[in-house]
Amino acid sequence: MKQTKYEQISNELRRRIKEGFYSMDEAIPDELSLSKEFECSRMTMKRALDILVMEGLLYRKRGHGTFIVKSALQDHEVNVLDQEIQGLTRLLKDKKVTSKIIEFDVQFPSEEIASFLSIDSKTPIYHIVRLRNVEGEPYVLERTYMPTNVIEGVNEDVLHSSVYQHIKDTLGLSIGGFHRKIRASKPTDLDQEHLECAFDDPILEVEQVGYLNTGVPFEYSFARHRYDKFVITTVNIKR
Repeated sequence: MKQTKYEQISNELRRRIKEGFYSMDEAIPDELSLSKEFECSRMTMKRALDILVMEGLLYRKRGHGTFIVKSALQDHEVNVLDQEIQGLTRLLKDKKVTSKIIEFDVQFPSEEIASFLSIDSKTPIYHIVRLRNVEGEPYVLERTYMPTNVIEGVNEDVLHSSVYQHIKDTLGLSIGGFHRKIRASKPTDLDQEHLECAFDDPILEVEQVGYLNTGVPFEYSFARHRYDKFVITTVNIKR
């Protein structure tokens, strides 16, 4: 799908921000200056900047200008916007993300898992446990359940790359959204072994149900993150 002018501009501004083109201690150029540089209307520029504000990269200070959110540039953490619909591979597309398959089989779901996936207990599901490494460091331990009749063709090649990319590009399905619960947890033996954390290090667990744009659940998962490698950003905009 061809990008709009304001999406192209927001992509370029995002690149500049992440590469340190603008000072983090001063306001970025104002809308009028940027609209002249990018040869667009002020409304188009406002829409481009709105995207970056919604992503938590920029914030506006009335009477002073638009500034970069410094905490959003901490590249040692996975920074997730609370409404974001992306997998780890897309979130960290500039870094090397690899997967280690710990468990992968097809099984029948428990009543609890079946209820979250809106299926019956006789519908087979994929059961997947993966360790996701970023630049060779352990970041997250994922346990995922997916109905085999909704998400077809999951194999080890898919698990070593991107499951969400397989869903969107190979299967041609659209992801509609997620319901997430986030909690602090104590590390299990599996966490200590694969995330290389101490027995008293906190773990951030994200429990989620993913839905296709048709409303059909396609995933029930638990992602267990190292406390020092993950942050969720919530942005509330007063209309």
